[in-house]
Amino acid sequence: MDFPVTFHIFGKAILAHPLFEAVGIFLGMRYYFYLKRKSAEKLSFNISASVLIGATAGALLGSKCIGNLENPYTMFDSFSFQKLWSSNTIVGGLAFGLLGVELAKKVVNHKESTGDLVVFPLMLAMIIGRIGCFLTGVYEETYGIPTDSAFGMHLGDQYLRHPVALYEIVFLVSLWVVLKYIQRKKKYTSGFLFQIFMLSYFTFRFLLDFIKPRIEIAGNLGTIQLVCICIIIYYIYTIKNSQTTLKYSR
Repeated sequence: MDFPVTFHIFGKAILAHPLFEAVGIFLGMRYYFYLKRKSAEKLSFNISASVLIGATAGALLGSKCIGNLENPYTMFDSFSFQKLWSSNTIVGGLAFGLLGVELAKKVVNHKESTGDLVVFPLMLAMIIGRIGCFLTGVYEETYGIPTDSAFGMHLGDQYLRHPVALYEIVFLVSLWVVLKYIQRKKKYTSGFLFQIFMLSYFTFRFLLDFIKPRIEIAGNLGTIQLVCICIIIYYIYTIKNSQTTLKYSR
């Protein structure tokens, strides 16, 4: 396979990453609206719109902010709007999207969790997007460090590298199965599925980044790993409190 993979559509060569990213977002949104129609929980238009705006604004800001802070030295040394706009990371999008949703809920005074419904559509979009990351190889910053393990693959240069995008796809598919099992049990408080997803994904990303090229910011940790630690601590505390609430409500 030659990297980066491109597709010829209407006479134009289009890179796999933006194409799969767009398809992932589209299918994820369609899946979300399908689940929303089937859901017994109905939110008012004002609440739904506020949450959507908060999530979108937070995710857009966070993905670019953390994406640029992955290498803060080059950001300040050679600033350009194109680089600022093109640097993204799902970790920043999820973290700041969460913050945006919580702020929006405070504005409209909505205290119930709104996250469970978005878990599987979000995971679907991420899985499809990571296929595009893999097909881009080393031409975007979604590849692993060189390795001599059996998992090493040529991703567009002379090295055998960890195919971290494939690792993430396998992890997300496995997590999907686990969360579906928990969902069928129906013995959890509202928001628990989203909490488990966030805790699991950020723990996975914290570990995964040890086998990805990174700029060490604090000790041997990169910016994404520092964000992951904050989210992990937050959700350990949140899940502990939610399970205490479930215990005393029985």
